[in-house]
Amino acid sequence: MANTYSQIYIQVVFAVKGRENLIKKENREELHKFITGIVSNREQKLLAIFAMPDHVHILVGMKPNISISDLVRDIKAGSSKFINDSKWINGKFNWQEGYGAFSYSKSNLDNVIKYILNQEEKHKTQTFKKEYYSFLEKFEIEYDDNYLFDWIE
Repeated sequence: MANTYSQIYIQVVFAVKGRENLIKKENREELHKFITGIVSNREQKLLAIFAMPDHVHILVGMKPNISISDLVRDIKAGSSKFINDSKWINGKFNWQEGYGAFSYSKSNLDNVIKYILNQEEKHKTQTFKKEYYSFLEKFEIEYDDNYLFDWIE
């Protein structure tokens, strides 16, 4: 769009269906590249990505030519098809419904990127459930526990 300028940074978080640990370390880099390709093909800029065995964090610099929900839908649909076609698991791979999307200013990007890339260390001391609730509280997002992810305790 001519004469349209924006600065929109969104961290997206979504989980494996049933919160199963299905993303293996040996497949992580390939999944990162595949998701990066989806984001790039949608004319968005991937700034950071990290896939844990049961969830993914992505930081995207977004243009206003696509909605967050359309981008996340494309990422989840495309990556689940990729995982299934690659036969990384026995059975069918799916992402859980829903996602979290959290906005940041440019001045916070370095910290958010470090946070995303440091996920393995972070989850040695904090569960995904606790992490996700902390995002909801930090961003003052009202929620209903009945509609959050299925949690593994």
